[in-house]
Amino acid sequence: MADSKPVSERPLSPHLQIYRPMLTMMMSITHRITGAALFFGTLLMAWWLIAAASGPSAYATFQWFAGSIIGRLILFGYTWALYHHMLGGVRHFIWDTGRGFGPAEREWLVRANLVGSIVLTVLTWIVGYAVRGGV
Repeated sequence: MADSKPVSERPLSPHLQIYRPMLTMMMSITHRITGAALFFGTLLMAWWLIAAASGPSAYATFQWFAGSIIGRLILFGYTWALYHHMLGGVRHFIWDTGRGFGPAEREWLVRANLVGSIVLTVLTWIVGYAVRGGV
């Protein structure tokens, strides 16, 4: 211990003020956030199932909430989080096979994850409204 360097001479670990935010870094953070959001969305789905099993009055309450602007925004966000997290898992699975680590491949996978999640979410809602018969 006598020959240890003073604190001022020790190297500093890299931190967010040194790193330039990259898309892969932002998508990693978003993947974690969507994972947490899916937990709360699952509570919403549990409410739906419990309301359906509890009777017409409870289900009408859930339908009122899900049909409101706030409810639809939450359901839309839940749909996007579900697709984004799923595609992020596919991206990580590709990385687990040892592929996709090159800079161009990483960026392509991240962009595909982002665009794919948005496109799938919008398509799901369009199909849902078409099957349901409109707004």
